[in-house]
Amino acid sequence: MQEKYHPADIERAAQAHWQQTGAARAVEDPSRPKYYCLSMFPYPSGKLHMGHVRNYTIGDVLARFHKMLGFNVLQPMGWDAFGMPAENAAIQNKVPPAKWTYANIDYMRSQLQRLGFAIDWEREVATCSPAYYRWEQWLFTRLFEKGLIYKKLGTVNWDPVDQTVLANEQVIDGRGWRSGALVEKREIPMYYMKITAYAEELLADLDKLDGWPEQVRLMQKNWIGKSTGVRLAFPYELDGKADKLWVFTTRADTLMGVTFVAVAAEHPLAARAAQDNPALAAFIAECKKGGVAEADLATMEKKGMPTGLCVQHPLSGAPIPVWVGNYVLMSYGEGAVMAVPGHDERDFAFAQQYGLPIRQVIAVPGETFDATVWQPWYGDKTVGVCVNSGKYDGLDHAAAVDAIAADLAAKGLGEKKTQFRLRDWGISRQRYWGCPIPIVHCADCGDVPVPDAQLPVLLPENVEITGTGSPLARMPEFFETTCPKCGKPAKRETDTMDTFVESSWYFLRYACPDNDQAMLDARVNYWCQGGIDQYIGGIEHAILHLLYARFFTKLIRDLGLPGMAPLDEPFKRLLTQGMVVAPTFYREGADGKKCWINPADVDVSTDERGRPRGATLKADGLPVRIGGIETGCRSRRTTGSIPRP
Repeated sequence: MQEKYHPADIERAAQAHWQQTGAARAVEDPSRPKYYCLSMFPYPSGKLHMGHVRNYTIGDVLARFHKMLGFNVLQPMGWDAFGMPAENAAIQNKVPPAKWTYANIDYMRSQLQRLGFAIDWEREVATCSPAYYRWEQWLFTRLFEKGLIYKKLGTVNWDPVDQTVLANEQVIDGRGWRSGALVEKREIPMYYMKITAYAEELLADLDKLDGWPEQVRLMQKNWIGKSTGVRLAFPYELDGKADKLWVFTTRADTLMGVTFVAVAAEHPLAARAAQDNPALAAFIAECKKGGVAEADLATMEKKGMPTGLCVQHPLSGAPIPVWVGNYVLMSYGEGAVMAVPGHDERDFAFAQQYGLPIRQVIAVPGETFDATVWQPWYGDKTVGVCVNSGKYDGLDHAAAVDAIAADLAAKGLGEKKTQFRLRDWGISRQRYWGCPIPIVHCADCGDVPVPDAQLPVLLPENVEITGTGSPLARMPEFFETTCPKCGKPAKRETDTMDTFVESSWYFLRYACPDNDQAMLDARVNYWCQGGIDQYIGGIEHAILHLLYARFFTKLIRDLGLPGMAPLDEPFKRLLTQGMVVAPTFYREGADGKKCWINPADVDVSTDERGRPRGATLKADGLPVRIGGIETGCRSRRTTGSIPRP
């Protein structure tokens, strides 16, 4: 035995032995209990950071421990390889996204192998590989035929300079994060996955996940947001035609306190009113700028303008003025809200700002209502009874909702309804580096799914990225095709899928990555029976990724793929490790835009307390600027901008 430990020699020899003997290779063996240990796969940003090392070390310890206990262990690895960072790197480095991505995969794989993790590399997948996204396209066509994927107009963040849709987090102070242009709200045709069809099951099955942190389950429960209320209508007549303005409310007991209704800038009533009102038209145009995230709406200054139109109160028949409000989104609910300033804090502030009536219709014994100061009990539906509400006076919340809902139903103006905060998932992206949507647009046949025999629809890889719009829309050799139904000239869809789609089923493909005849096979039954035994990843994925993965598992279950047993939930146990934080670094280009630099490519000088006080780029020795402290999960933005040596 050597007196000193020489890791470079010993680990190299040990790893060579592991590789030769296939020590980490996983083979299905029904005679042994299985243990599927999965860590969230990384984005190939260029280099591993300590967040990666922390995450995969946890998984490796668990995998090795269970192997010593006699379990048949699977610990796979792959690459979440599509997405905008590759396009941004292509613009900065003049390298096609595919070349940049594959080079990063090779480098990061070598880093993981040097760390000695017990990973079965024979099961490696990369989501940008046609062998992978072929089956994603195949699944899309099945869901499209079943009506679980559909097309409609959607309101998005539109960058008029880059000519692309921005995610909510890419809108900073109302401007595109890369171009700096004022962002617009725009309606464009998009494909949606009908996740709302599974809302009830996604919510109910959270109770089965006793191996998940309670915090994560609560976050998903709130995101799904089940609420019971009343959908009701405010009748109106316009241009000689009778119509109804529909809203949903959980506070039907406050209906007699409505003093105005607010509609989204994109609502038909707003558009009609703006035809004869230039000032309103200008305000609507202003409302269409800025982000569409709910978080933005909660903190933004609430602005409004009257339309000059009125609707009728559904019970009293009194005229109710219609306002356009910048805090109302057309994509949520009916694109309209009934405003009860006396018992809703947002409506209260809005009414005070514009001098609108504030009416008390709920009272609590011993409490005095003051229309000039908001008190928390005003909006608490668990206390108080109706007042100033005619026949409903004295009723508590539940009794008043029942009575008002019955009266609305008798008039054909409302009914009780269960509603979810969750909205269908818009998966269309006007970007290049993603999975092509397998649809052909035919003037005669409409939207036609690409037949199985023509899959995959290959994404051209040697493409120049300019940063303005998707290059696919400028490539006739890609979008010019023939209709699969009638054979006439047609156009291929140039949008690509949201990258969350790829990460919603990769864990199932690990079980059978070599199957070129089917998306999944019976090997999934062995490795995923009862759910993946342990899933490890960041808390930042607690809502969207985990919710979409659960949704996809149920979708695939309901397709009834041959040889596969039903799987209700994908992950038996979930561990959300903490985050590693570090300073970020950047340079500003001639256009003032920030070019983020991988921290590994920077030399940092510190003061006596270890705080960064200066930094230079290793490649040229010139200064770089120090940004804020961020988490490793920000690597999609902060790494890969400067090519590594």
